[in-house]
Amino acid sequence: MNNLLTAALASVLAFSTLSFAKDSKKPQAAQVAPAAAANTTPAVAAAVAPTPPATAGEKLDINTATEDQLKVLPGVGDARAKAIVKGRPYKGKDDLVKKKILPQATYDKIKEQIVAKQK
Repeated sequence: MNNLLTAALASVLAFSTLSFAKDSKKPQAAQVAPAAAANTTPAVAAAVAPTPPATAGEKLDINTATEDQLKVLPGVGDARAKAIVKGRPYKGKDDLVKKKILPQATYDKIKEQIVAKQK
């Protein structure tokens, strides 16, 4: 279903772009790949998407991260992100399991991506 919707959106976008280019006597725009057509503009995507850690090697501090940043982690949605924020401060990242904020399986998925820094 998602692939069908993506293909339909890509077709409409490509047709609109080509029609506009012909009507305005401007050079035709390059065809948009179906995967790119499904994405929104960078500004909209940035406003909607949660912000991951700045670099791949940087760990997310569970004592200071926003709910949106926490939701980027696998298995962490709205409810768990709120619970993580509410349960602060954490002495160690394993407090997420000790305080019953996250189940062990979810913690195992994210433990290499997080840290609990002390002030």
